[in-house]
Amino acid sequence: MDNLSRLRKRLTTSNGVAPNDAVLADCLESAKAAILNRRYPYGDYPAELEKRYEDLQYRCALAMYLKRGADFESSHSENGVARSWTSEGIPAELLAEVTPLAGVTK
Repeated sequence: MDNLSRLRKRLTTSNGVAPNDAVLADCLESAKAAILNRRYPYGDYPAELEKRYEDLQYRCALAMYLKRGADFESSHSENGVARSWTSEGIPAELLAEVTPLAGVTK
């Protein structure tokens, strides 16, 4: 199952309302770019994501989607519910799973 289908399945409500595919695809593309930027800090990265990072892409996109409406919130408390995010969009714990490749200066 591809990541778009996985997101659609996870985020479809119990009454069958599915999220917008364009928004999900954008979250997946942003997650891919963040992973590639972390993996290849010196640029020149490939167009496709390595297979081992596909699940991470899904989890990053899911985290970004679930933060919609409260983008980059640093703190929030209401009726006993407290939220705070210190990362911008994708949790640092997820991006820490990416192993950067070293580059050579030219």
